[in-house]
Amino acid sequence: MGSIKRRDFIKTVTAVGCTAAGLSAVTPKKLNATPENILSKDRYGVLVDTTVCIGCRRCEWACKKAHGIEAGSIDDYDDKSVFQEERRPAHDSYTVVNSYDVPNAEPVTVKVQCMHCDQPACVSACIVGAFSKKENGAVIWDESKCIGCRYCLVACPFQVPTFDYHKAIEPEIRKCDFCYERTSKGQLPACVEICPVEALTYGKRSDLLQIAHDRIHRNPDRYIDHILGETEVGGTSWMYLSKTEFSNYNFPKLGNSPAPGVSESIQHGIFAYFVPPIALYALLGGIMYLTKEKSTEEEK
Repeated sequence: MGSIKRRDFIKTVTAVGCTAAGLSAVTPKKLNATPENILSKDRYGVLVDTTVCIGCRRCEWACKKAHGIEAGSIDDYDDKSVFQEERRPAHDSYTVVNSYDVPNAEPVTVKVQCMHCDQPACVSACIVGAFSKKENGAVIWDESKCIGCRYCLVACPFQVPTFDYHKAIEPEIRKCDFCYERTSKGQLPACVEICPVEALTYGKRSDLLQIAHDRIHRNPDRYIDHILGETEVGGTSWMYLSKTEFSNYNFPKLGNSPAPGVSESIQHGIFAYFVPPIALYALLGGIMYLTKEKSTEEEK
């Protein structure tokens, strides 16, 4: 009798697996694995001068306001106790400012957000084209295409995208979108507009590089001869100037090769043996069923 049940169950699992293959082609979201990935010579960026930043955190408040996230009072951001621990961007804060102790100098405050890579690993890793690189330099995410695989979290060399686990239904990928709705209308990113000391400079990436190199040339005692983001992982839209090595700010040490080469090889390896989720669940369920049945027979 037990063997008959097993045969019947295997038939059911097989049927579910076949159904899963068909269901994998039917989804309420429009899937498109060919993303927009434009690398325009006129793309924009932001130059962050860490020697100017005063750690006021006004950029954090402005970012939340611009994206409809509960921001509280701007006066709340005068609280410097948050600097006691290093923070990372999260589902409710697309940018954060951290404070770092550096050798033989006063602490330095550094703004962190998506770097908007010129050749984004997240765009390459996404199997449904939910990420795209826009002509103005922004790397944005499209909720209507996302299937929640979270390969972007693994692929990002700066470990920026976050997953909104706090939403019970359809959790979402969260990250800085370069204020795409604002910049596409000719406005400044919210964080750049509010910065009281002009630590953030927005403009064409090529112009920003000229500005950065000029500052380094004119002030060799103020800056190290390194623009973070000029060449790292093929270049980024957000770039940084500093008076000390960027490793002191816990930026990852990255080479100049674009990250997508790595993420594509990982992706291709995964999907060479891809099993649709429903079929996988059916298989796991079958194993559990047979294990339970065996245990029951042994008890008799």
